[in-house]
Amino acid sequence: MTDSPSPRAGIRTAEVSPTLIASAGATTALLVVLFGSFMDLLDATIVTVAAPAIAQDLGAGDAQIQWTIAAYTLAMGAGLVTGGRLGDQAGRKRLFMIGLAGFAVASALCALAVDPGMLIGMRAGQGLTAGIMVPQVFGIIRASFAPGERAKAFGAYGAVQGLASVAGPLLGGLLVDADLFDLGWRTIFWINVPVSILALIIGAKVLPESRSASTARLDLPGALLAATGILLLLLPIIQTETWGWTSASYALLAAGIIVLTIFLAYERRLTGRGNEPVFDPALLRIRAFAVGLGASALFFGGIGSYFLTLSVYLQNGTGRTAWETGLVILPYALGSIITSGLGVALAAKAGRTLVITGSLTIAASQLVLWYIVKDGNDPGYWLLALALFIGGLGLGLAAPILVNVVLAGVPGRNAGAAGGVLSTVNQIGGAVGIAVLGTIFFTAVTGSATGAPVLPDYSHALSIVLVVSAALYLITALVMLALPKAAVEHSE
Repeated sequence: MTDSPSPRAGIRTAEVSPTLIASAGATTALLVVLFGSFMDLLDATIVTVAAPAIAQDLGAGDAQIQWTIAAYTLAMGAGLVTGGRLGDQAGRKRLFMIGLAGFAVASALCALAVDPGMLIGMRAGQGLTAGIMVPQVFGIIRASFAPGERAKAFGAYGAVQGLASVAGPLLGGLLVDADLFDLGWRTIFWINVPVSILALIIGAKVLPESRSASTARLDLPGALLAATGILLLLLPIIQTETWGWTSASYALLAAGIIVLTIFLAYERRLTGRGNEPVFDPALLRIRAFAVGLGASALFFGGIGSYFLTLSVYLQNGTGRTAWETGLVILPYALGSIITSGLGVALAAKAGRTLVITGSLTIAASQLVLWYIVKDGNDPGYWLLALALFIGGLGLGLAAPILVNVVLAGVPGRNAGAAGGVLSTVNQIGGAVGIAVLGTIFFTAVTGSATGAPVLPDYSHALSIVLVVSAALYLITALVMLALPKAAVEHSE
């Protein structure tokens, strides 16, 4: 199979053996790249549960713990778009393997950290290598599967995204409480190493190589502009709890928007000259891609903040351990598993209906949870599990199909760059959601908005967040009305 040549620059992608596409090798290749994506999303959330143990062991202050979490998001967000284009040009398998190997090394160094500064630096290293690895997933899926099978593969990717978002608290709680080999929190990083090595061995044998045949040099100015703009945009958002919203925060936010505007203008001019940009602005004229970016940012922005505030409520508000908190969240993952396959099977005929239904189901589950926690009493495991299970059903319907709709209309030659943009937008959405809803939650817990010396009220705080989050998913469903009814995939 060969992707069609680009009418603009004579770009093609490397041929892929039809025997691989028709064999079990394609499924194995999919598992390898999905593992990389899963590790990325898992490591973005798993540290949250382990943070108290890390602070006690390394003597880290609140700001250092926050940077341990933020360094990963900042570094990854800055590198995703460039990582996608590098894969398009230098080979997606090659860049995926380099990123995966670097991720394993950075994980080991995180586990060996002797002070907060070293841990923060190595978390940034994890983020940078993830920024190289993750964008290659989309291009490798296109190279491994025939067009008719790609929807299912992208659906599996979406399901993994949803599962990883809830697996972090569960696995983090298990590993911290288990204290394997007296390693404590360090096991959350050590676990990445042997599994990465196994994935590298298998990936070397089964992953297909694909790339753009363009000989154009890397758009270094564009890459620097993109990284700078994203860093400026994310920094004040992630640091909201520490800095608050000062004039400097707004200045950084405005600077980020200006730099990204300059980036798009520069890329448009570069494209007009027939050169290869880091990101082709023409992709934003693809309606499914442009609208899908907004819907995806809203959708995944709500998930991150939801589980952060829920975890704090369960541990600090009801006295559950990290492991017990993970068990409460487990039904969400089970619900997602049940509906993700159904969603993929029906996507060709009812893609838009499914993502809207999924968003509305998540909103309904959050209103159910609001009803059972608003009186301030611990509702018990089964009532919590019921509300979370309903939410998982909605996640399984929407997340896999949303990814497919956003990427299906993107030409194959731009798969890596578009995947990088999608992942970057999801990171920004998640950071904004955590910053905004997290601030609402902690303000409501402490009563700091009025300065009143009140006892912490976690039930009241979570109730407010749940109402706001449910409204967010109703808005997301309205945005999704602008998506096409079904995805029509480009092969170019």
